[in-house]
Parts: sequence; structure tokens; C-alpha cells
Amino acid sequence: MKPNFIQKVTNWGNFPIVEKEMKSDDSFKKIKEFVLDHNEVIARGNGRCYGDASLGEHIFSTKKLNKFISFDRLNGIIECESGVLLSEVLEISVPQGYFLYVTPGTKFVSVGGAIASDVHGKNHHAEGCFSEYVIEFKLMIENGEIITCSRDENIEKFWATIGGMGLTGIILTAKFKLKNIESAYIRQESIKAENLDEIFRLFEESESWTYTVAWIDCLQKGKNIGRSILMRGEHAFQHELPQNLKDKSLRLKKKFEPTVPFYFPGFVLNALTVKIFNLLYFNKQTKKEVKTFIDYETFFYPLDAVHDWNRIYGKSGFIQYQMVIPKEAGKEGMKKILETIANSGNGSFLAVLKLFGKHNPEAYNSFPVEGYTLALDFKVNSKLKKLVDQLDQIVQEFGGRIYLTKDSMSRSSLTNYLKNTQSSKFVSLQHKRIINNN
Repeated sequence: MKPNFIQKVTNWGNFPIVEKEMKSDDSFKKIKEFVLDHNEVIARGNGRCYGDASLGEHIFSTKKLNKFISFDRLNGIIECESGVLLSEVLEISVPQGYFLYVTPGTKFVSVGGAIASDVHGKNHHAEGCFSEYVIEFKLMIENGEIITCSRDENIEKFWATIGGMGLTGIILTAKFKLKNIESAYIRQESIKAENLDEIFRLFEESESWTYTVAWIDCLQKGKNIGRSILMRGEHAFQHELPQNLKDKSLRLKKKFEPTVPFYFPGFVLNALTVKIFNLLYFNKQTKKEVKTFIDYETFFYPLDAVHDWNRIYGKSGFIQYQMVIPKEAGKEGMKKILETIANSGNGSFLAVLKLFGKHNPEAYNSFPVEGYTLALDFKVNSKLKKLVDQLDQIVQEFGGRIYLTKDSMSRSSLTNYLKNTQSSKFVSLQHKRIINNN
């Protein structure tokens, strides 16, 4: 018979799957007891990261830490427990005329997870990472003490925790700033690019836009390598909106949200189906440039509209490989990466290219550095490890780095750039793998 709380645990990629102890509670006293009773503990949010982060021997789930503490509507400052999801923040803030300064590609991540990963979005070149807008958080450290961390108090722990992947303790509550908006809609322009040269030129021309992102066809070769669609956007002012959107400009209509009911058979995703998908996606936009207004959920969270979409990759699961190449080597590095992927036959349905701005030196554990970042989803198969090793070598060659929140397969020489955050108690499977490989 298994001990209490032992269960199968995995993250959004369904790879790897482990059996570990996981407990959740909303009592700080009981959380302290859990921390003191175990040699190794790691906090876990909503499990929406793609890699093996938070899969430690003893996991504390923050899902029950889901309460709001305060909302200063005058100054746009919110305080909540760490298990509150970004989707829940948006539910109460958007109708009041506020939005997240920085959001990743899913709204179903916890506030604590957003800090631990120091998440970035489509606006890093303009507005940085999530940490830029964090005022303070309460952290339970390894002796069970609760400390307040900010830019003025426990400063060292504050910056070590930002992007620290849970290795400094358990984030219990957080206070952060929101941005003013006039509507729940985005003024978007979509522009087709025929190759890598054109998409890099479009990114450079679009640096004055707050949000930029490109879908990229990772299976193209030769003159069409890097064929893509750039999407750039701004929060729409009320006066800009068409008449039918003005009346309820801060409220969205309820939409039908389908669910993938089962894991797809392994043969469904292959090089041919990925090629067909990419062809259809690129050609569904018939004009070179399209201007429109879309709601923020469609712009920021297109995949969230389909529940359990990760089942499309089958029971073997998938990984998301995300790297950043410094700006001066961005085009050359990305070309080599795309050529390697195309030659491998491991196509990616979801390949997203973004531009990062300057790195905040205080947030030394944060992933972004000034340059171009590419995120790709790959179905787990027998050939994938070889491809990941090849991509790792290219990233290292061009002085890049990979994103710890997405990683479950890369070599330790690339992933081990965390500085001074490891403690004897707060350890995850990911960091054990990194340490043991060194």
C-alpha cells in the first residue's frame, strides 16, 4: 500500500511522469510543518509549465492558496495568495480597466509560478518580465520562517527568488502592479513574411509596438526558410473600436470552449500532418497584411480556448524547447536551428518567435537576454533526444541559453546558470538532474 499523498505527477507536456508525495493546504502553520518534516520540498503551482520543474520528492501544491487579499483600484495594485491564477486576476481586473503588465502564453499559471519562472510575454522588448511589476512577496524559507521580500527588504532573497524556480522557498503571497486599459480588445496587424530575412526586418520595424510575436513554419527549407506571420498589437482605446464593441468594451462575450476528450493515437502527429497544418495556417491569411480588432484572450491565449489540448500529442507526451540567441547572432543562429529541425523530420505545430529586449542585471536568474527567442513543441519519440542535443550545441555555439521552465531534456551545461539559489531543502527533479549531470 502506498503512503498517503503519493500520486502520479506530471506537468503540461505529460513528460516525464513521476510518482511523488504531493500535499496542499491553505494553513501557513501546516505548510511550515510540511517543510520542517521533510529534507526536500518543492512548491508547485498549477502544473502548466512544460518541463520537469517542481517534480521533487515532496511537493507542496499551492492550489489551496487561492485567495485575493486586496485590490487597490485607484493605483492598480493587487495582492493575493500565490496559488491564484492569472486567469482569476484578469476576471476581476479587466472589467475595472486593468490588465497584467506581462503575461505568458497561457492564463492558467499561478502568480507564484509567474514569479518563480519570471515569465515573459510578447512585450519583453518594451516592458520586460513579470518581476518588473512585483512590489513584494512573502516567502517561507527552509526553517519555516516567513519573510517579506522586496527591493528594499530581504533584497538578496527577492532577486534570488525571481526566476529561481522555487529553490529559495515557498512563495505564499504576492503584491504586484497592473496596467491601465480602456478596452478588452487589441488592435492587431498580421503581416506575412516569406523568409527569415523578411521576418527579422519586420521585427526591427515593429520595435515601437508593445506586443510582437510571429508564428513560424519550422519545416521550410532553402529560400523559404523562416516563412512566418508576424502579429503585432496594442491595447485598443475605446474611441478606436468599431461601434459594435464600444458599448461593453471591457467585457467579453462567453465563448464555446471545446475540450480534447482523449489522447490522440501516436500516428496522428507526423512530419506529413505538420507540413499540411503549416501550409494551411500560412495560407489561411490570403492578404499580405490584415488589420483587425480582437479580444485579449484570442491575442494572448489562443490555445487556452481548447481545454486539454495537450492530449493531441498522445500519451507519450511532448516537450517545448525554448532558447534565446543574442541579437547580434540572431538571424544566423535561428537559420541553423531551423535547418536542423527541418532535416530531422521532427516538425513542430507550434513554433513561436519573439524579440527580447535588454536583460535586467538585478534579475540574474531570469531567462531573457537581448535577442530572439524561439519556442517549439515536439512530440516525444525515440529521435527527439538526438535533436535536442543538436539544438543544445547550436545554442551554446551562439552564446544563447534555454528556458528552465520548459526544459526536461537538455544538457546541464546549458541549463545550469542559476546562481546562489540552491538550498539543501528546496529541490526539484529538474535541478537534481542538472546537479547530478555536472
